[in-house]
Amino acid sequence: MKVIFVCLGNICRSPMAEAMFKQMVTKAGLSDQITVDSAGTSDIAEGSPADSRTKAILAKHQIEDDGMIARQLLPRDFDEADYIIAMDKMNVADAKAMAPAGLANKVHGIYETTPGKEENYIVDPWITHRFDDTYYSLTESLPGWLKKFQDELEAGN
Repeated sequence: MKVIFVCLGNICRSPMAEAMFKQMVTKAGLSDQITVDSAGTSDIAEGSPADSRTKAILAKHQIEDDGMIARQLLPRDFDEADYIIAMDKMNVADAKAMAPAGLANKVHGIYETTPGKEENYIVDPWITHRFDDTYYSLTESLPGWLKKFQDELEAGN
């Protein structure tokens, strides 16, 4: 199974989600079954490392950032990924618009698996400067995705 987290530039929210989810997948013993990546709907920051404030939040919580480099979401990502999880409404709309024919259904909102908060999104901390809020929103939204993937993997066995 492959999941790609998506935001606008792939330097703030999606690399934070990627690093946090990789750690969760590893702790759940699923690293051999779930591949985690991130990308941006734009190429605005392509080739750049994660924002220093994202790196600082990850370091504060002892989460490896693995030297992630920003990249844009590509058509092949839609073929390779099982889920493309976007951080806000614009990211969802842009990712769906980028999807090759028949693959837009792979795009989901970050809170989709969080009961009672399915319509919530994560505001871009590059604008708000509230990187702690992004971290806490991800701690709230990511466990539902892990549970969903665990259930799917168990059902497939």
